[in-house]
Amino acid sequence: MLGSLHHSSSSSDTDNNNNNNDAARNSTSAAAAAGIATAAQAPARDLVLACADLLHRGDLPAARRAAGVLLSAGPPRSEADAADRLVYHFARALALRVDAKAAAAVGRVAAPALALAPRPASSGAYLAFNQIAPFLRFAHLTANQAILDAVEGARRVHILDLDAAHGVQWPPLLQAIAERADPAIGPPEVRITGAGADRDTLLRTGSRLRAFARSIHLPFHFTPLLLSCASTHHVSGASSTGAATTASGAATTLELHPDETLAVNCVMFLHKLGGQDELAAFFKWVKAMAPAVLTIAEREPTGGGFDRIDELPRRVAVAMDHYSAVFEALEATVPPGSRERLAVEQEVLGREIEAALAPSGGRWWRGLERWAAAARAAGFTARPLSAFAVSQARLLLRLHYPSEGYLVQEARGACFLGWQTRPLLSVSSWQ
Repeated sequence: MLGSLHHSSSSSDTDNNNNNNDAARNSTSAAAAAGIATAAQAPARDLVLACADLLHRGDLPAARRAAGVLLSAGPPRSEADAADRLVYHFARALALRVDAKAAAAVGRVAAPALALAPRPASSGAYLAFNQIAPFLRFAHLTANQAILDAVEGARRVHILDLDAAHGVQWPPLLQAIAERADPAIGPPEVRITGAGADRDTLLRTGSRLRAFARSIHLPFHFTPLLLSCASTHHVSGASSTGAATTASGAATTLELHPDETLAVNCVMFLHKLGGQDELAAFFKWVKAMAPAVLTIAEREPTGGGFDRIDELPRRVAVAMDHYSAVFEALEATVPPGSRERLAVEQEVLGREIEAALAPSGGRWWRGLERWAAAARAAGFTARPLSAFAVSQARLLLRLHYPSEGYLVQEARGACFLGWQTRPLLSVSSWQ
């Protein structure tokens, strides 16, 4: 059974108005800085947490030295220990934050640069991640089955994918829709609105999906919806008549048709939203469109979720707990020396870690209970996943990721994927 392991952070809350606590904090910072020279003898995880603590306290030189100790050996080789590879990526993410904060302090860059938005992974690394680890395939397969169940019998289907990326989720669903169509009336018409911030990626995704749909004789349309960032308040609005388009061919408003059955898909999207007010506004926005189903897949923290983790040391500890399980899973299931694994860790997981530790990364670790409460407050109710959806998820693991470490569990109206005792991902559907 998947459980929640509780981990303590390396630092505690401080009262900025208490002089004694200020003195203790300064003493701790000085002691930590003085110990950097011999830090290589300390456990690497402890040094990562010490670096985060120094950065949180504003001691940028000491934080940079601590990160430098961890980075001194250079990028890890593919045969390096999983813990060493994990530490490298956390140290690099912290070093980026230190450098950005130091540059802003001397006025070399504007404050928005502190967002540290990582570049999206290349299509090759993204597809490799989809092959060597079950997380994306589990999310896509389970969400697709929920959508397939919800749109059964519809003649016009509209899927709004709020983080379309490379579109790898949709060919299996399009194939399933085409195969189960009544031969007497033919398959339904399917339209996907794929949202994202990268115009070129969306256009390439649309071209691939259109070509696939033609190959299976499925009536299909794809509309790229260009967002200035991954947040719904940058969408101009929803239109029932048509979509405004830019010269690049990407739409800037959402087009809705009353004769379509709508499914809204949020795979790895909710953590990109801001505070609770923005999360609540998002669910109200989706609810107003009256979708037949809303599918959600998100990372799960160990030890329970958090509305927001502003204290960097605590956030680093939570993120390390999560990604240590991910790295351990890859270590156990992917052959040693795998170049694909190294590319995935550098381009996908490494950039996720950078984003999780960035100033806006405190919202990553809400967990099912917190965002589900916001969904219910907006009028959504859980739509239980079918037994077939859950059995498909278990079959996926047995056939493609045959390790006893991966576990699937149904709980709290969702389907969880975990490694050993740690839940890592949840998928649920709502109506």
